[in-house]
Order: sequence, then C-alpha cells, then structure tokens
Amino acid sequence: MHDGYLPYVLIGLTFVLAGVIKGVTGMGLPTVAIGLLGLIMAPAEAAALLVIPSVVTNVWQFVAGPNRVQTAKRIWTMLIAIFIATWLSTGLIAGGGMSNATLGLGIALVVYALVGLAKVQLTVSRPMERWLAPVIGAATGVVTGATGVFVIPAVPYLQALGLNKDDLVQTLGLSFTVSTIALAAGLATHDAFHITAVGESAVCTAPALIGMMAGQWVRARVNPTTFRLLFFIGLLILGANLILRSVL
Repeated sequence: MHDGYLPYVLIGLTFVLAGVIKGVTGMGLPTVAIGLLGLIMAPAEAAALLVIPSVVTNVWQFVAGPNRVQTAKRIWTMLIAIFIATWLSTGLIAGGGMSNATLGLGIALVVYALVGLAKVQLTVSRPMERWLAPVIGAATGVVTGATGVFVIPAVPYLQALGLNKDDLVQTLGLSFTVSTIALAAGLATHDAFHITAVGESAVCTAPALIGMMAGQWVRARVNPTTFRLLFFIGLLILGANLILRSVL
C-alpha cells in the first residue's frame, strides 16, 4: 500500500459500504470488500484484512437465528468440504501472483453477478443434498482459495434448499464463518496472515459493524428487489473492471 492516509480512508469506507450491503441483504460483505480492495492492493492482502470483520459479522448473523443446531446438522458435510478445500487451495491466491489472483477475483464476481441478475430458481431435493452438499462445499473451497470470495457456488446452492428467509440468512452466516476461518488458516500457512494482519483486520471490524447496523436501518426503508438489482449490477461492473486490469 502507498504512504499517506488516503488508502486507510478508502479501506474504512469500503468496509462501511460492504457492511451496509450485508445489513440489507444478509450477505455481500466479503464479496464487496475484496472486490473493491482488489482495486488498490493484492487480493491476498485484501483477504487478510477481511478475516476478523467477516468472522464477527457472520457469527453474529448465525447466532442471532433460532435454529443453530438444525442449521449445522443440515449442511455439516458441505462445511467440512469447504474448510478442507479452502485450506488446501489458498496457495492459489497467496502465491499465484497479483495478476492471476485479480483475474480470478474478477471472474468470480462476474459469475456471481450474472447468476443474481438471471434470477435462476434452482431446487435441490433432500436426497440430492446428501451427495451434492460436499461437492458444492469442495467447489466453493477452491473458489475461495483462489479468489477470497466464498459465495460461488455456495449461495445459489443454499438458496435452492427451500429454506425460509430467517433460516437462509442464518445458514449463510454459518457457511461464511467456516469459509473465513478456513481462508485465514490457509493464508497463515502461506505466511500471508500474521500478527500484523490480525491487528489491521481487527481495526476494520468497527466500520463493518457500523455499516451493517446502517444497512439494517436501510432495509426497513428501501425496496429490497431494487437494492439487490443495483448490488448485482455494481458487482458486474466491478468484476469486469478487475478482469480488464489484469489482462491489459
């Protein structure tokens, strides 16, 4: 990062914005934070800053729901696969070079945005969950290890389970918590998440929480459909910009 205060101001504002989006939609903090921070630093460095804010906000999101035990039981095979695959794949973001990591991040954001804009309605039956959950977990882990983004394909899969709104938000919180912890473990293995990064990441928690509380206030006053549309359009533009930056 460059000298001066501007990068720190940009980081703070990034986490406030990411927190607002999470407060409104129940997700988006890591996706937005890593996507925007990827414009000013290497994705591995951005992922390290994300760890503490992501853990705190997602644990909060998970424990606030009423069905913690049932949620964990239903997706435990996916969670185990996410952790193992993420930990084994983190070398892709930590050692793959900034250009390759930025390209992967941009592609992940574009895919996620297109899936969201297409409003694809998938359905997964209970029998399918038994074999599909670990496959989705492993795929999510590889994407997380390569880009620091842990929404593809986990989020579309969880949305296809037919959960009610509160259970879905709680399930997303648990899935993101496991992904974040696994990412931190993988980064630490590759010496990309150390004691200095822990302190910097902890500082980023306050703006993320402020943004999340503001987002919860906004959620009661805006049309969620319109907000999600703008969110996915923004991700599409951001992802395309990262792809162009990495190939030009």
